[in-house]
Amino acid sequence: MGLRKYIARRIAYTIFLIWFVLTLNFIIFEVMPGSPLEFFAGRPGSLTQERVDELLELWGFNDPLHERYSRYIVNMLTLQFGRSARTGKPVVEIIQEALPNTFLLMGFSTVLAIFIGILLGAVSAYKRGGAADTGLVFTSLITYSLPTFWMGMMFLIAFGLRLNWFPIGKTVSYWTEYPTGLPPPLFEFQILSFSFRMPGLVELADRLWHLFLPAAVLVLFQYGGYLLLTRATMVEALSEDYIVTARAKGLQERVVLFRHALRNASLPIITSAAMAFGFMLSGAIITETVFSWPGLGGLTWEAIQLYDYPILHVLFYVIALCVILANFLADLMYGIVDPRIKYG
Repeated sequence: MGLRKYIARRIAYTIFLIWFVLTLNFIIFEVMPGSPLEFFAGRPGSLTQERVDELLELWGFNDPLHERYSRYIVNMLTLQFGRSARTGKPVVEIIQEALPNTFLLMGFSTVLAIFIGILLGAVSAYKRGGAADTGLVFTSLITYSLPTFWMGMMFLIAFGLRLNWFPIGKTVSYWTEYPTGLPPPLFEFQILSFSFRMPGLVELADRLWHLFLPAAVLVLFQYGGYLLLTRATMVEALSEDYIVTARAKGLQERVVLFRHALRNASLPIITSAAMAFGFMLSGAIITETVFSWPGLGGLTWEAIQLYDYPILHVLFYVIALCVILANFLADLMYGIVDPRIKYG
């Protein structure tokens, strides 16, 4: 099978998988206990029978199941996400406020953790059995097993409260001399229904200052998995005959290690990295809570507590969609990285 047929088949499979995820997402919220009405019921005197009927009609609960299902599929595919059951604010606007913070925190920490893990994993495999290998593996196992909330609190106490080097929460400081509380942006742009604001240089430096501690916690927690995976795959690759041949040709060890051994051992790493980026929009609920970081992880936790089904519908759909697309891109990258892969 050629590359074009393979891509066409993967696209068809991806479309089917998206439909399946949407259907499963719809069923889960239909059968799960609880209702957004319970949020209003928690307020004494606010949930009269007239209000119950009004909400049921407003949210379409009185419609037949097949009508709700078809409307849900169309709305998800056309990005008509509706309004929050808690605030009445459009879901697109709520996600739009948290999305840049999640991209910044999860994107930066994930990329850095992957880079550090792969680099140290390659060094550990090359120095296998030595003191450097033992130290790197031991350290990675410790940081990988420590709870993120504990590391976050220790970082806040040490670097935020005691040394006062970094802020203890939020994403940015606020300056009273500016009308909006923030320096003017470099520029603003819009993609689909989402608008993005590019911070100025002063605000960018301030955001990086606030980013350091939560990103450090996530990097320390994540890099160990990539180190161990890279080490395991490269130890096997370094024992292959083509490595002996490359060394016999007089190639530098750096070239042998990274261009030959790492490239041929990279398929499991690509899969793991693709999954990490696929789940990036799920945020980091625990870390965001500890550092009061207003991202999608904290938004998910808040929506779960308050039965905000419209937000949960969208978040679960977007996360699943990112994972599916990440798998699709990983499959295409296999053939680029490893020419031995045959599309069939």
